[in-house]
Amino acid sequence: MTRGLPLVLLVAGLTLGARPPTPEEAPHGIANQAADPSTRAETAKDQGLVAVPEPSEKALRYARGGNVLWFVDMLWGLAVPGVILFSGFSARLRNLARKIGRNWFGTLVVYFALFLVLTFVVGLPLSYFAGYVRPHAYGLSNQTFSKWIGDELKALLVSLVAGSVVLWLPYWLVRKSPTRWWLWTSLLAIPFAVFFILIAPIVIDPLFNTFGPMKDHDLERRILDLANRAGIEGARVFEVDKSVDTNTVNAYVTGFGGSKRIVLWDTTIRKLEPDELLFVMGHEMGHYVLGHIVKSIFFSSVLILVTLYLAYRLQAGLIDRYAGRFGFTELSDVASLPLVLLLVGVLTLVITPVANAYSRWQEHEADRFGLEITRDNHAAATAFVKLQQENLSLPRRSLLYKLWRASHPLLGERIDFCNAYRPWEEGRPGRYDAKFR
Repeated sequence: MTRGLPLVLLVAGLTLGARPPTPEEAPHGIANQAADPSTRAETAKDQGLVAVPEPSEKALRYARGGNVLWFVDMLWGLAVPGVILFSGFSARLRNLARKIGRNWFGTLVVYFALFLVLTFVVGLPLSYFAGYVRPHAYGLSNQTFSKWIGDELKALLVSLVAGSVVLWLPYWLVRKSPTRWWLWTSLLAIPFAVFFILIAPIVIDPLFNTFGPMKDHDLERRILDLANRAGIEGARVFEVDKSVDTNTVNAYVTGFGGSKRIVLWDTTIRKLEPDELLFVMGHEMGHYVLGHIVKSIFFSSVLILVTLYLAYRLQAGLIDRYAGRFGFTELSDVASLPLVLLLVGVLTLVITPVANAYSRWQEHEADRFGLEITRDNHAAATAFVKLQQENLSLPRRSLLYKLWRASHPLLGERIDFCNAYRPWEEGRPGRYDAKFR
C-alpha cells in the first residue's frame, strides 16, 4: 500500500485489538495438555473435537519470511521520512511546491502530491516483493502483474485525492492553535473516519474488484436468514471476484445505513462448506451487531489523541535542535510532514500492543457471537482449520508476535475455543442470546 497518508487518515492505519480468552473459555481437556502437538491432537480425536493441525513446512517458511519482511517494512517506513527530513530534501520539496502552488493551500496540495509520489516510487520495489513476488512464490496469488500495478496506482490516486482533501485541516489547526492542534485533530478524526467507512464500500472498494450478486441463491437466502436472526435488516449480499487477486479466503460486513453490505470473496464460497461459511458470516455479523465499528472508531480516536499529544510534546525540541538541517522552524510548515510521520510511526509502534489487544478482544467476542447464533462448533472449528491451511497461517506464535502483529486471536486459540464453548449444552444462556430474533 502507498505510504505517507496524512494524520486524519491514521484511523485506518491503527490496528484495533482485544483480550485473550479467559480461563473459563479455555477448551476443556486441551489447553492444559502438555505442549507436545501429538498429545493435543490425540486428545482432541478421542473427545470428538477438531484437532489443531500442525503447520506445514511451507507455512513455517512463509511465517519466517513474514517476520523478516515485517521488520524490514517497519524500518523502511521510518527510514524514508527520516532521510527526507534530515537531508533537508523536505524543505527543498516545499520550495518547489511554493513555486507551483503559489498560495498556502496550493503549496500544501502540491507538496503532498510530490511527497506521496516520491515515497511511492522509492517504496515500489519493496511493495512489489511483498505484494506480488512473495504471494506468487507461495501459491497465495494468481494476480497478473498488470492487475497488481493497476491496483497500486489506483491506491496512489485514492491517497492523493483523500490527502489533498483533508491534509489542509491539521495544518490549518496547527497555525490557528499551536498548543491544542493535537486535540482538535483527534476530534476531527471521528467524523472523517465515519465518512470514509460510509463511502468506502460504495466508491472505493469497487475500484479494485468486481462486486456482484451471489450466484448461489440458496446460500444467499441462508445468509440473509441468519442476518435477520441477528437483527441486521436491509443488508445486501455481494460476491467479490477476488480470485483474480488471491487464493486466500475472507468475508466481512461493512458500511452504515444505505452502504451496509455483507461481502464474500468468491474464494471463500468455493473453499468453505456452507455450514462453515455460515459461521464465518455469523462472526462478521457479530462485529456489526455488537457495534465494533463504532467502538473501534472511538478507541482509535483515543489512541490518536495520545499519539498526537506525544508527537506535539516531542516535535518542538527536535525542531529547535535540528532546524538548520530540517529547513523549517515551525510545525505549521508543510515541510514538517515527514517529521510528523516519523514521530507518529515510532509512537504507533509503541502503542501497537494495546491496539492489537483490543482488536483480539473484539475478534474473540465476534467468534462467540458466531458460535451462539449458529451453535455449530464443528463447522466453526473446521472453518478455522481451512483458514489456517489456505492462508499458510501458524496456529501458535510467540508472545512478541502476538503483541506486535496479531490483531486476531491465534488460530490455535480460536479452534480450541470453538471446541470448548457450548453453554447451551449445559443449560446456560449464551452471552448474546438476547440479541437474536
